[in-house]
Amino acid sequence: MSEEFEKRVKPERFDFLNYDTRADGESSYLWADERGPIPVPEWVITSGDAVENELGLLKTGKEADVYLVERTLGDVTNLLAAKRYRDTQHRQFRNDASYRASKVNHNTREERAAARQTRFGATVRAATWAANEMARLNRLWAIGVPVPYPVQRHGTEVMLEYIGDADEMAPRLVNAGIKRTDLDDLCAQAIDALRKMTWDGIVHADLSPYNVLAWEGRLVIIDLPQAIDLDDNPNASDFLQRDVANLIGWFAKRGVAVSPESVFADLLDLAFDPGRERGDKRVATAD
Repeated sequence: MSEEFEKRVKPERFDFLNYDTRADGESSYLWADERGPIPVPEWVITSGDAVENELGLLKTGKEADVYLVERTLGDVTNLLAAKRYRDTQHRQFRNDASYRASKVNHNTREERAAARQTRFGATVRAATWAANEMARLNRLWAIGVPVPYPVQRHGTEVMLEYIGDADEMAPRLVNAGIKRTDLDDLCAQAIDALRKMTWDGIVHADLSPYNVLAWEGRLVIIDLPQAIDLDDNPNASDFLQRDVANLIGWFAKRGVAVSPESVFADLLDLAFDPGRERGDKRVATAD
């Protein structure tokens, strides 16, 4: 890891820990609440003999902080992004009622507590957002949407594929300084991702150039805790339209010959296609 990159991560928020996360000889991957979809990529270290180091704080967000974690087994190293959700008392993004809206009245104890914003409810909502992001990433990875591979989830922490290299993390699209000659291809990637997500029944619901990474000629969509079900949430079409306006509109403003309105109309056609199949029925995860 380069000296310049080490300066960019922020160790001042915590002590550097060189800790072995094994419990009875098992690594954090083995005792996670859930693991990513199969087949598991060959680069993922799954051995119980792995050791993890927390290297620094990569970024803070409205609902979570992301830390850089190094998982090592012998001469093999994984760089991972550990996204840790804060409870609602420590989040900047609290008004999530429209994201949680559903055409189905589940009325569970956990949902009632979350609605009343009790201490237990705040914890439930943090865990729910982590579980929701893990579930959405599992589905999207399985159908080829460009998202980080979701390695595992434990409680309110989601461990993700780190996008970048040992010298720098991948920049957000808005900060990537993309050449005009490369914008057309990236816009096509964005539209393809939106089509796959819509066909699978998932709406990001907060999509913009700020939560899409650009790395080595490809886009990677991140930050999906608020992602909603197209068939379940009554606000889904409004969120989808906003996603298209924010992301595809960004490309249009930079000279790409694309109409956000036409893209949205195409996605609506996909959304109401009678042959569309819900993707949550097709995903298998590692045991």
